[in-house]
Amino acid sequence: MTTGSSSASRSTTDGISTYLGQERALRADRLGTGGLLLSVLAATAPLMVVAGVMPTTFAVMGIVGQPLLFVVLGVVLILFSVGYAEMSRHVHNAGAFYAYISRGLGGTAGAAAALVALVAYNALQVGIYGIFGFEVSGLFSTYAHLQIAWWIPALVAALVVGALGWLKIDVNARVLGVLLVIEVALVVIFDIAAIGDPAKEGLSLHAFNPDTLTGAGVGTALCFCIAAFLGFEQAPVYAEETSRPHILVPRVMFLAVGGVAVFFAISCWALTVAAGPSAIVGTSQKQSAGLLFFLTESRLGGTFTDVLHVLFVTGMFAAMLSFHNVVARYTFAMGREGLLPASFGRTAGASGAPGTGSLLQSAVALVVVIAFAVADDKPTGDPTAPVLHLFTWGGNIGALGVILLMAAASVSVIVFFARRGALGAQSWRLITSALAAVALLVIAGYTVKDFDVLVGAGPDSALSWGLPGIVVLAALIGLVQGLVLRFRSPEAHARIGLGNEAFQLDKAAQEPS
Repeated sequence: MTTGSSSASRSTTDGISTYLGQERALRADRLGTGGLLLSVLAATAPLMVVAGVMPTTFAVMGIVGQPLLFVVLGVVLILFSVGYAEMSRHVHNAGAFYAYISRGLGGTAGAAAALVALVAYNALQVGIYGIFGFEVSGLFSTYAHLQIAWWIPALVAALVVGALGWLKIDVNARVLGVLLVIEVALVVIFDIAAIGDPAKEGLSLHAFNPDTLTGAGVGTALCFCIAAFLGFEQAPVYAEETSRPHILVPRVMFLAVGGVAVFFAISCWALTVAAGPSAIVGTSQKQSAGLLFFLTESRLGGTFTDVLHVLFVTGMFAAMLSFHNVVARYTFAMGREGLLPASFGRTAGASGAPGTGSLLQSAVALVVVIAFAVADDKPTGDPTAPVLHLFTWGGNIGALGVILLMAAASVSVIVFFARRGALGAQSWRLITSALAAVALLVIAGYTVKDFDVLVGAGPDSALSWGLPGIVVLAALIGLVQGLVLRFRSPEAHARIGLGNEAFQLDKAAQEPS
């Protein structure tokens, strides 16, 4: 019997080498189809989209045909998913985006994608703390007549999310699943109530008329709406923690993007039915984020609306936890492959969770929330300003980063299979990837062009170029890191994106011939 380090260096988990011990590999068999689907869908925060994104898009852009935009985006993202899902059958790595981009476009491009992903998902996760703290503060004020600063519940939530991030991923999936199912059920109840009690225009399908998508605001509206889908692309991040990633990951991706597109299109249409297509823009401008609650009050009563307010908050919590898990896994993958210090490429004890990555994400969240709390201008100005800035800035920085990553991943799919001589066998998948890349780059262009509208800044504001510049800066730093690594350590550079495959190479090199 061997003992000590020799035993550790030769251990395996379901046939995957965990060279130097299991701490360098995420635990397999933690998630099945249901758990993976719930973990992914929780990030889409359906109630936050219906109550927040949809009314904002109606109010700011004046696009009555917003339900049709969800259908259009659903088609674009399914086109993206065809190649992305096929790639997931060949590459199983918690680094997902950057791993795929590395395999197609090389390790230097992968290093840039890794840092963009880390910045983008951190921005998405931390941004939600702003609106979460604001809403919880409002609940305390309304129901307990207690005034508390928004950053207090935000900091508490950051600590709770950080603690949950250390638990087994299947435990997290149960938490996310319960919250997700409840909030989806409440939105469905509203949809049924709206259809059963429409405004004076009846069950009008005018919102699905292509003529409603004319005007200069359509491109910007696409930017608002695509943010609602973010989360479905996370399925490959959990590939190492499933038993059959080549089957489960593609299945969950298509279920997620298809289900999200249908759910949001119907729910957005229900809003137009409840308010009336001719009145939906004006009502949204008047009610703002209170639109959904305004419409449920008259149809389903005060108690249902109160419950909806509470679930609005828990849905945000579920999204924060989902994005936290993704950031922790990206950090783990980067630490494991030399893009971050090696200490980040370790898992935490019996849970098998990426504990150090979880700690880093929690630290980032706490620092950003504290910084915005210090900048809180309640005594002299708009009390919602720091909150809204944190939410809108973080959300749009993150959305831009993910859109660019999806476009780059689509290109990398084409290059990956072309290098393998599989152009003929994969031709239709490569065509869909090319179409998706073009569509996503167009949306990214509109996002950058109209960033001042997305974050509520003036056209001459430094924010209109400074905030998108964060994504560009992350890409440039990542490129420099990749080039330096290629020069100083070609062997380490060659392993970017390999994940557990690199450990198999390590083990083979260690074993006597």
